[in-house]
This record gives sequence, C-alpha cells and structure tokens, in this order.
Amino acid sequence: MKFMKLGSKPDSLQTDGDNIRYVATELATDIVVNVGEVKFYLHKFPLLSKSARLLKLVANAEENNDEIYIHDIPGGPAAFEICTKFCYGMTVTLNAYNVVAARCSAEYLEMYETVEKGNLIYKIEVFLNSSIFRGWKDCIIVLQTTKPLLPWSEELKVVSHCLDSIASKASIDASKVEWSYTYNRKRLPSENGNDPHWNVVRKHQMVPKDWWVEDLCELQLDLYKQVITAIKTRGNISDIVIGEALSAYTSRRLPGFSKGMIQCGDAIKNRLLVDAIVQLLPTGTGTVPCSFLLKLLRAAILLECGEVERCELTRRIGQQLQEATVADLLLRAPAKETILFDVDIVQTLVDEFVAHEQSVETDSLLDNEFQEIRRPKMVSDTSKVMVAKLVDGYLAKIARDPNLPLIKFLSLAEAVSSFSRPSHDGLYHAIDMYLKEHPGISKSERKKICRLMDCRKLSADACMHAVQNERLPLRVVVQVLFFEQVRATASIGGTSTSELPGSIRALLPGGSHGSSRSTTTNTEEDWDSVPTAEDIKALKGELASLRLAVCDGGSGIDRNSNGGGKSSTEKASTNKMKGLLISQKIFSKLWSGKEKNGEITSSDTSDSPASTNVDETKSTPSRSRRHSVS
Repeated sequence: MKFMKLGSKPDSLQTDGDNIRYVATELATDIVVNVGEVKFYLHKFPLLSKSARLLKLVANAEENNDEIYIHDIPGGPAAFEICTKFCYGMTVTLNAYNVVAARCSAEYLEMYETVEKGNLIYKIEVFLNSSIFRGWKDCIIVLQTTKPLLPWSEELKVVSHCLDSIASKASIDASKVEWSYTYNRKRLPSENGNDPHWNVVRKHQMVPKDWWVEDLCELQLDLYKQVITAIKTRGNISDIVIGEALSAYTSRRLPGFSKGMIQCGDAIKNRLLVDAIVQLLPTGTGTVPCSFLLKLLRAAILLECGEVERCELTRRIGQQLQEATVADLLLRAPAKETILFDVDIVQTLVDEFVAHEQSVETDSLLDNEFQEIRRPKMVSDTSKVMVAKLVDGYLAKIARDPNLPLIKFLSLAEAVSSFSRPSHDGLYHAIDMYLKEHPGISKSERKKICRLMDCRKLSADACMHAVQNERLPLRVVVQVLFFEQVRATASIGGTSTSELPGSIRALLPGGSHGSSRSTTTNTEEDWDSVPTAEDIKALKGELASLRLAVCDGGSGIDRNSNGGGKSSTEKASTNKMKGLLISQKIFSKLWSGKEKNGEITSSDTSDSPASTNVDETKSTPSRSRRHSVS
C-alpha cells in the first residue's frame, strides 16, 4: 500500500463525543464549521489562508456570526478533517482508501495553487500520478472508492485515469509483468522460500496471461463493465482471456452460478449482472466455453432477463453446440409445465445449429474457387456427428419423463436426422427408453418412433439386444435380424436389396410395399405389433444358428470334406446359401405362424417368404461393425 504523509506536527485535532472536533491549543477558537452532524471548533487564519471557499463563506456570513454550515462537501466530515489537518500543518496520511475523498474535498474547498503555493490539491495530484496510478492493486482500490464520490471523482478525471491505468497494465505482455498481483493458484515452493534448490537466487516465474482476472472480480458491476470495455478497446487481450474474465466474475458475483443452481436473492441485481455479462461477451465464435453460455442461459431464463439477451445467448450456443454435454442441456422446464426438462429451448438450440451449419456450407460454396473449401466442410461434418450424438444422449435422458409428449421427442430427433453418423446405437437406446417408459402408446406411434432408427447402423451388441426386445414392433425385429445376417455374410459376395423377393423388401427400410404379394390391412398391423414371446424365442434361436453357421463357414476349409479344402468360390457359395436359407426360414416361421392363427390373409400365396426361390436372393454389400450400446 502506497501512502504519503503531509505536515510535520503531531496530530492535535481532538474528539469530544461523536459529533465534536476541536484543536487542542491555548488560542481560543474563533469559528465553528458544521459539516453534516459534526461540529469543528477551529481558527479562521489557517483555514482561510488555504481555502478560497471558506473565505467566501466567512465573508458572506452575518456579522457576529462565527458559525458556518457545509452539508454537500464530498467525503463528508472525514474528508473535511483531512483538509483541516493540512491547513494546520498536522500530519496527514494519504493512501488508496482516502486519497480520492481528500482530492474531491480539497476541490470543493478550492484549495488551489493560486490561493497558496504548495496547496493540498497540488500535493494530492503529485501523489496520484507518481504513485497510485502507477500501481496495480492501489489503482483498483482507488477506483472502488470513486463510486460514492460521483460526480466529483468523474469530473476530476480520477475515474478515467484509473480505467486507463488498469487497462494498460492488464494489456501488457505477461512476460513484462513485474508488479505484485493476485492469482488464484497454488504457490510454488520458491515463492514460499521452501525450495531446497532455490540457492538464494529467485528465478523469474512465468506469469499467466489471465493474471489480472481474479483481482478485477472485486469491482462492482458498473465499474467492472467500464474496465472490461477499456481493456477490449485496447485490443491487446485475446477474446479467450476476456471470456475467462467474464466467467470468473459471474461465478464470483452470481450465487450458485458455478454449480448450476442459481439462487434468486436480489433478482433485479442478478438480472442486471447477467444482462451486462451478455453484452460484454466477445464477438468471436468459440471464444467462450459453451458450458458457460448454457449456464448463462439457464440464469437468464430463471431471472426472466430480456428477450434480446436470451436470443443472443441462444444464437451463440447454437453456433458451438457441438461443445456441449448432455448435462449442460438438462434445463429444468418452467414450473407451469408438466414435463421435467425444457425441451423447447433445446429444440431452438438445435435449430440454430442447423441454420448456422447451412449458412457455413453456403458461404464455403461461394468462396473463391482457388480457396480450399474441403477443410471447413470436414470440420462441419465432424460437428454434425457430435451434435447428433449429443441429441441422442439427451433424448435418452428425457425419455425417462412419463409426461414427455411423443411429438417433442420426434421433433428433436428429426432435427438431426439428416446428419450422417456411423452408429445409431445411441438413438436406439433413446427409442428403447421411451418405449419402456411409455408402454401405452399406439401401434402407429410406435411405428413412427422406430422409423427414426436405421437398423443397418446398429452394432452387433445393439442388434442382439433389439432381437430380444419385446417393446419393438415385429417388423423392426425382423429388419434387425436380416441386416445382422447380411453383415455377417457380407464378405462372401454381394447384391443389392432390390434383387430380394418383394415380400422381404417390403419389410426393409425404404422397401417397396408394392410387391407382387398383396397383404391386407391386418397383415400390416401385425407386422407393426410387438412380437410375442414365441416370436422372440424363435428369433433368438435363429440368430444363434446364424452365428454358428457363419463361424463354421468362415474357417476357409470345408470341415465335411475328406479331400482337402474347397476353393474360395465354392466356400462362398456354400456360406451364401446357408445364410439365405436361415433368413427365409425365419420369415417362413413368422409368417406361417400368423397364418395358422388366421391373422394374415393373402391374395397370392405363391410369393410368400416360405416359397421364394433361393436363387433370387443375394447378399448386400459389406458394412463394418459399430460400437455397442452404452
């Protein structure tokens, strides 16, 4: 702490009670100055020789009236006392806590050089410029003391000098920082003097780029806004560090913010804080962590901040949604809602992301033809995959809500349906969770939600789970089993599903329902219904047989041959026949089982899966296995 002593005499201004001050001297006092509720019994000569204002007040006073009143002096009785001591030549100690009050009070009393050379205003200005404004911590303290002294401190340019000093020091190259600073970090052994290898020679420690962030958290909001604005105006600090500063300040000043549990407290004060932080956010995308923005949005919703601030946060979050986590998105729904989480705001964020990605792709296509446009597209595709995975995880969480309407689930899932992703395991998990928590949904609704999933993009473990899942429609179970078989036998050879029998194609995603087999409405409903326990048991048995057949066929040698191994062509043909026979066996069992119960009728039984010619069918191209369901 920097300080300055003025005068050489010992302090002799005495106190008599709370409201009386007097000078202990043999000479009787001849003037009483009332400052607020405090009376000062003083002498005219030392005061009037240095203060032009007191001289005017005494001159204008009535005759035989030695009492004057001052009610509007900045700094009040404490600041006036400092000026009084200076007039008497008493010792006055100035520091960062009282120097601004003394300066404003001296200005009020007109203690100029024109009144007496070396007057108080001159000495305080020298102290401010030579010491206070050159320091870091003192300058912050002085800035804090200027608020109760407005507008005097502003008119005297104390505020502007503090802002300029703080901004210039925060903007300096970190390697050149030599003054003392506060930083929330663990002290190094050499800083505590406990390093055994110190050898008395202190090494210069590396100063972090955000060394100033913690100290500025002590400032009140209006002053903090001015400081950050001044720092941003200089342009020497990166937007990332500015973002760190805003995050640190919000965590310090907004109760419960860091834990994601905002405590309303003074709602108006907290609302102003959130609004100010949103306005101070750096303009660049990705300069502020998405998790911080989502916490801000959570606070803005709870505190009912303005629509402009909420829209700005939504826009910024949407541009970097791929950085978010599922936990970040679990925003509680308003109290009036019956659902647990605010799905609408997440829907808006996803829509913002989609719109931003489309804009980026359009801008890339419009770039100069000599510029490289593949790299932005690659980054964009990666972001899409990450957001799709994020949405899948979020859907799995909100699916546990028994009051979640299907339309909200479908709308959010469809928003990212165009994003190509290698695995649909996460989406399958979300769908399964929704079906589990909402067993009463209709067949058509069950069909709609299952259409979101591509069975060809399920991992082997997910397929195994789906085949045994009694919550899925029979159509989906058969699709999963078929594609699992195709994947298992893909290395043998391939053909497109368009060459499969119409009755099989009709059950596959995008399959033709206009095949030669014409089924009734009952048949379609049966395939969209959930499988029975017998169906599941049959499918499990067939899947086990399928795996056994594939294992036996993949050894490269015909185990039943006594005359050496078969050729690769013969082996492929044999395995292909096995796989397709199993596929047809499953369809035949399921179809014939329902026909026996009178559930299925057909106008043309010649095209049923049981009677389809094996030669008509070939396997589909290879698809690699994916990660299992978490």
